[in-house]
Amino acid sequence: MEYRLLGRTGVRVSPLCLGALNFGEPTPEPEAIALLHHALAQGLNFVDTSNSYGRGNSESIVGRALSGGRRQQVVLATKFHFAQTEDVNDRGNSRRHLIMALDDSLRRLQTDWIDLYQVHRPQFDLAQDETLRALDDVVRAGKVRYIGCSGFPAWLVMEGLALSDRHGWARMVSEQPPYNILDRRIENELVPLAERYQLALLPWSPLAMGLLAGRYPQDGTPQADTRAQRWGGPYAARVTPHAVRTAQRFAELARAHGCEPAALAVRWLCGQPAVTAPIIGPRNIAQLDAYLNALALNLSPELRSAIDALVPPGSAVTDFHNNSGWMRMHVDLSD
Repeated sequence: MEYRLLGRTGVRVSPLCLGALNFGEPTPEPEAIALLHHALAQGLNFVDTSNSYGRGNSESIVGRALSGGRRQQVVLATKFHFAQTEDVNDRGNSRRHLIMALDDSLRRLQTDWIDLYQVHRPQFDLAQDETLRALDDVVRAGKVRYIGCSGFPAWLVMEGLALSDRHGWARMVSEQPPYNILDRRIENELVPLAERYQLALLPWSPLAMGLLAGRYPQDGTPQADTRAQRWGGPYAARVTPHAVRTAQRFAELARAHGCEPAALAVRWLCGQPAVTAPIIGPRNIAQLDAYLNALALNLSPELRSAIDALVPPGSAVTDFHNNSGWMRMHVDLSD
């Protein structure tokens, strides 16, 4: 496996990151632990979770899975921001919440340190210097090795880098954005920023919630147990008729080139500029092996051009930023 540098750090990570969103629900704990152990055995060394996944249950499962000497093998990432209780201060990016959330995550993960601690979403009514100074403190205390963010607009990432440089604080090394063939808008600003400042991009939803894996029929009705079906709301809103039609055309293109659509979608994303490791969310070992097989695919310039013709660079046919609160764009629904 060809490992990649995590931004401008000296840490090398696998070209796919195992996301633990499904750990506990829908993947039962014994299967989730077996899945993580299988991933390590196949060479993946990068695991991402969050204190908001299953109200901390995902972190707890990851902690138990890494017990017994496996922790040292893993570059472990987690996140904080979302409300943990009804307490008005048990949420957001304040120093108070950050330190409390970090200590809780360390306990659940059964570890003394987090390799990559990420701000899960921006908080626009809080000066970013409060968060960055607190993150610098936990890095200096040895509880965190590196810091990153998730779902930030490019301008806010740039502000954070400038503040860190000005004050000598720990610098963000990564951003975790939504990015897939159906929503390519980060290519307009975030990707050039990441290339200029050696920021690792760790995209989530590489299969567009299963749209690019053919999990939705032409009428857009999700198959049982998809995220759109289980969670509704902004997840279901991403499954538009135009997105389904485009995904079907992508599937036809993939099969015409002898590829499974899901594998092609993942391999395409692995090769995009500034992308270090897409975050994959397999629910079982068979799905994980399919992701790993995608790494062996060879994308010709002609195939890349055909994908660009379906969804041009920098554009979108559905909105994967629709729960971010800051991206505003009318997606072109014409064919």
